[in-house]
Amino acid sequence: MFKVKIKILFSLIFFLFVSTNIQSQIFSEDDIKIYNQKISFADKNELSKKPLNEVITEVGKDFIGTEYVAHTLEKDGDEQLVINLSGLDCTTFLETSLTLARCIKKGKTSFKDYQNELTFVRYRDGKIDKYPSRLHYFSDWIYNNQQKEIVKDVTKEIGGEKIKFNLNFMTKNPEFYKQLKENSDFIPIIRKQEKEINNRTYYYIPKAKVESIENKIESGDLIAITSSVKGLDINHVGLAIKMEDGQIHFLHAPLVGSKVQITPEPLHEYLKKINKHTGIIVLRALD
Repeated sequence: MFKVKIKILFSLIFFLFVSTNIQSQIFSEDDIKIYNQKISFADKNELSKKPLNEVITEVGKDFIGTEYVAHTLEKDGDEQLVINLSGLDCTTFLETSLTLARCIKKGKTSFKDYQNELTFVRYRDGKIDKYPSRLHYFSDWIYNNQQKEIVKDVTKEIGGEKIKFNLNFMTKNPEFYKQLKENSDFIPIIRKQEKEINNRTYYYIPKAKVESIENKIESGDLIAITSSVKGLDINHVGLAIKMEDGQIHFLHAPLVGSKVQITPEPLHEYLKKINKHTGIIVLRALD
C-alpha cells in the first residue's frame, strides 16, 4: 500500500510539473526515463572523461534503432521546447546527440540541465520567442551556433568551396508549415531571415570531392548535406562515424518508416546515390 501511495504521489508531482511548464515545454514521463537511461550509459562508460567528438559518437550510436518520427516539433499554440526521445527526425537526432554530449562533458546532467542546453542550441541566441525564434534553416542553425561557440564550421579549412544559398522555400510554401498557415504575421519575419542567410557566404565540399578529403573528417563531426532543391539549403543532417573499414560512414535518422542507423556504405558513396544531395558542410563541436 505504501509503494502504491508513493507511486501515486510521484505521478501527481510529475503531472503538476508538466502542467506548470506546458506553456514553454512539451515532454513525457517516457522522455525522462530515456534521458536517465542515456545518462546511466554515459556514467557506466565514463564518457565525461572522453573528448567531446567521441562522446557525441557514443551517444549517437546509443540511439541506433530509435524510430524516425517526422514533424515532432510542430505543435499547436505558442512555440514550446519539444522533447521526444523515443522518436527522432534527422535534425532532432543531431541536436539530441550534441546536446546530451555537451551536458555529459559539463557534468550538468539533470533533466532540467538538458532542457536548458537544448533551448540554447535550438533557438536563435538561445531564447524562445515565438515560432521564428527557432532556427528553421540549418544554414542559420550553423551560423547562430557558431556565434554561440557551440560548433566550428571546418569546411573551408578541409578543402571547401564557396556556396551561396538562395532561400525562400518557407515563405514560398507556407502551406507546408503549420504555424505559417495559422499565423501569416510570421512570414515577413521568416522572409527577413532568409535574406540574411542569402547574404552570407558558406563553404561546402562537393560530393565528388568528399572521398578525397574523407581523412580530414573526424568521428562525431556534424554533417549537413547541401541541396539542389530550389529555395532550400540543406536536405539532411547526421553524424560522421569512422568504421572498422577505416572510412567515414553516416549515422543518421533517414526517413519515415526507418530507424536511426549507420549507412552500410561510406559517406561519399551514400551521397552519390541521391541526386538532390550536392555535397556536405562539416561542423566540429567545441568544448
